[in-house]
Amino acid sequence: MIFWKAFFQNSTVGESSEKNFKNIFLLDKTCDKIELKDIYLSSTKNINLYELEQLCDSVGWVKRPLKKVKIALKNSSIIISLIQKNDSKTRLVGFARATSDNGFNATIWDVVIHPDFQGLGLGKVIMHQLIKQLRQAEISTITLFAEPDVISFYKKLGFIKDPDGVKGMFWYPR
Repeated sequence: MIFWKAFFQNSTVGESSEKNFKNIFLLDKTCDKIELKDIYLSSTKNINLYELEQLCDSVGWVKRPLKKVKIALKNSSIIISLIQKNDSKTRLVGFARATSDNGFNATIWDVVIHPDFQGLGLGKVIMHQLIKQLRQAEISTITLFAEPDVISFYKKLGFIKDPDGVKGMFWYPR
């Protein structure tokens, strides 16, 4: 993993609050993989843990204890989900969250888009929304950890390797 930072010293962000569900697309077309209809952006912290686990499984992430995932969600300052609504059914197709000291720094975690929906710009939608909300809270340093295969995605969004040369350090129980 590589440690990345985005610095937003003098930038401003538009609109303030979001409703619980905000329609971001109403596409009546079919992509190669899936028909895209009624995809909503949600900022609720009330996430179905089993749906989140299925989403993470779909991209091959290691299973995490649901009890700990629930705690992580509770302690997240921002949660963004993408939900596809068809008739009376909903499906979690994207997710990300951020933690913060609510003063200076925030870290983005768990950015995931279902494989059927990857390559359609939904990851950018989630990231832009997270950054927007963090900037509205006047957070100036936003960090994340990225696997090598997704570094180019984050670079396109303005994330850079720490310009001060600070290397992230980790402590793990032995």
